Amino acid sequence: MAAFLLGAVLLIVQPQIVPSRPAINSKAETSAQSAQRELLKKASQKNDFKENIHSNGSCRQLPQTIIIGVRKGGTRALLEMLSLHPDIAAAESEVHFFDWEDHYRNGLQWYINQMPFSYPHQITVEKTPAYFTSPEVPERVYNMNQSMRLLLILRDPSERVLSDYTQVFYNHMQKHKPYPSIEQFLIKDGELNVDYKAINRSLYYIHMQNWLKYFPLDHIHIVDGDKLIKDPFPEIEKVERFLKLSPQINASNFYFNKTKGFYCLRDSGRERCLHESKGRAHPQVDTRLLEKLHEYFYEPNKKFFELVGRTFDWHSFVAS
Repeated sequence: MAAFLLGAVLLIVQPQIVPSRPAINSKAETSAQSAQRELLKKASQKNDFKENIHSNGSCRQLPQTIIIGVRKGGTRALLEMLSLHPDIAAAESEVHFFDWEDHYRNGLQWYINQMPFSYPHQITVEKTPAYFTSPEVPERVYNMNQSMRLLLILRDPSERVLSDYTQVFYNHMQKHKPYPSIEQFLIKDGELNVDYKAINRSLYYIHMQNWLKYFPLDHIHIVDGDKLIKDPFPEIEKVERFLKLSPQINASNFYFNKTKGFYCLRDSGRERCLHESKGRAHPQVDTRLLEKLHEYFYEPNKKFFELVGRTFDWHSFVAS
């Protein structure tokens, strides 16, 4: 019986973990990739897969879908909303497998162990927003599963910068640590500080180019994070279609919470909202500084729209 169960699990897992490379990359297999295969081979030989089988017929498996970002774009909201679907099994925490070297060296078996138990008909999903802007991640995901379906949620780049700062600011405040004003990050020598990491994370076209080296555009669904906040149902419908899920989520699953100022979820009579850390007010920023941000992102946004063949209703500075 143990051998039968092990064989069943290996049939599920193996097609997704054969390392491969796109035709544009002719480099020899790296030692890191060789180590991944060797670790997985050793894990299977030790019969470690047994711990990933549940008596009810569910098992842990590699994700078929990953929410790759972007940071402060609404990844948690997207995951929670998508989890309303009965055919979705979502990892609770950000795994950081592909972008943290200590985790990546643990190998694919470790990655599988971070996944939830799921049934054969379910899609396993994990989300780690840092994946989108981490240069090494696209190739690593491709080497695991070149047919991966990817979800990317984006917001207005300027708003994302402010939200990025706000999160770090509150994290410091909770620890009773001082933190500089946003102006001190955004301005350097009287000019916009383009070296500020939060600004770099909003240069979507640069990071998207890296992903398109490995995955075709039709494998990456871009969720409009600004629209998801204002009216979530139409955006979730698009995600269902992209993942080829039966339409199970409907408008009645969402209700606007006037106290919190954003949409919450209703599932089988239970109501739940995102953590109180979500939806925090952004700092007040001088109008002229905001214009500098909008001006800076005008060309990068234009390049991104051309790259993905789609436009978004983001602030854009237009010179008079």
